[in-house]
Amino acid sequence: MSSSDNNLSTYEDCPSGKGYNIHIAVSDWNKNITSKLLEGALSTLTENGVDRESIEVIHVPGAFELPVGAKMLLKSTSADAIICLGCVIKGDTEHDQFINQAVATGITQLSIMSGKAIIFGVLTVNNIEQANDRAGGQHGNKGVEAAISAIKMVSLQKELSQPKGGSIGFS
Repeated sequence: MSSSDNNLSTYEDCPSGKGYNIHIAVSDWNKNITSKLLEGALSTLTENGVDRESIEVIHVPGAFELPVGAKMLLKSTSADAIICLGCVIKGDTEHDQFINQAVATGITQLSIMSGKAIIFGVLTVNNIEQANDRAGGQHGNKGVEAAISAIKMVSLQKELSQPKGGSIGFS
């Protein structure tokens, strides 16, 4: 379902994030938008039990630097998940497509290789109006959606890492 059909800030059945270390890499490019995404993510994490002291935020210059920023957080912290927040607005050239593809691929590869949830909270929009609609406007806030995704993925990872008791000694 596209965000035009769905409010990004609406969610149900979110597990508690108590005890989770969820960190955020946020792009300073389009800061008027990314600061709203960050605000939405931070408030959602804390509202759902993540201690503010367990959330580390780093700033990177642009969306292109989000994958390496997330990797730095993985190497230097005990993060259970990383949220990547950014905003790429289409311009007069195809530059946005190259940035979007590189960021999506980088985040996906990092998540698969690390085994940790690296959440794609990057707006890929055609104009500033669409960005504002998705950063606290009529379509909610992508930062909220990213925070909920992070909590749910950490909860799933913790659930799946619990040993399953076998009836005759198998695990």
